[in-house]
Amino acid sequence: MSTTASQAITGPGRAGATDAADDGNVYIRPAATAPALAFQNVSLVFENGTHALDGIDIDIRPGEFVSLVGPSGCGKSTLLRLAAGFDKPTAGAVAAATSKLGYVFQEATLLPWRSVLRNVELPAELSGVDKATRRAAARDAIERVGLSGFENHKPAQLSGGMRMRTSIARALTVAPELFLFDEPFGALDEITRQRLNEEVSGLYRRSGFTGVFVTHSVAEAVFMSTRVVVLTGRPGRVAADIPVPLDFPRTPELRYTPEFGAIAATVSAALHDAERTDITPTGRAA
Repeated sequence: MSTTASQAITGPGRAGATDAADDGNVYIRPAATAPALAFQNVSLVFENGTHALDGIDIDIRPGEFVSLVGPSGCGKSTLLRLAAGFDKPTAGAVAAATSKLGYVFQEATLLPWRSVLRNVELPAELSGVDKATRRAAARDAIERVGLSGFENHKPAQLSGGMRMRTSIARALTVAPELFLFDEPFGALDEITRQRLNEEVSGLYRRSGFTGVFVTHSVAEAVFMSTRVVVLTGRPGRVAADIPVPLDFPRTPELRYTPEFGAIAATVSAALHDAERTDITPTGRAA
């Protein structure tokens, strides 16, 4: 359904929110009644006795983009692994509303002997999709991340940012409804990182997936997200859940506005408080 813009966009996942597409139309996303991803009283204790997570309750609605921030070792990446089914919680439950899952790791994890095109088509190839279909999907994903013309390049011929774009394109070939990003830009220079923030934000806007993004950068979290969840030190608990009611599309100039600065300050204060959590040798908060 299309209509004219009647209100500022306050986050694509919110009931009744409007979302302006590139063609100038504004699409209304219906209110969601069930979470796209839910962590219900989730705790995790590793075999070595480390208490990683404790009583995590987070509901992520369809169309939201939620960033997870917190001290190193607080369980941010562990939450993504639980969401993807790589690990199982010791207590509680993790429920995803879809099996169409995209996952981008901290490293690009590309096969060095395969070209960009052949790396991107790998998930479909492993799923038995015929060559013509998977190749068309791969070329479309490559175009969407701005790598057209580099299809035949090997990973060693690419910059760090281009390798990460290839990794994102590979995940896009499964048309993910739930997209998990495990601090994918942490090793990149600041200019490349900001550019990829803008590109992923644009992909999110156009594709309508639900996103969960792990980062150590407060500015990145605020720029990318409709909500920022702050975790305490190990064992990870939810310290704050902060909405980001900023308009889409997110442009570079947004980072210099008072509204952005105020939200970033709120997140930073919550993160500072979370980092002060006292930890005992067993990993439990004192």
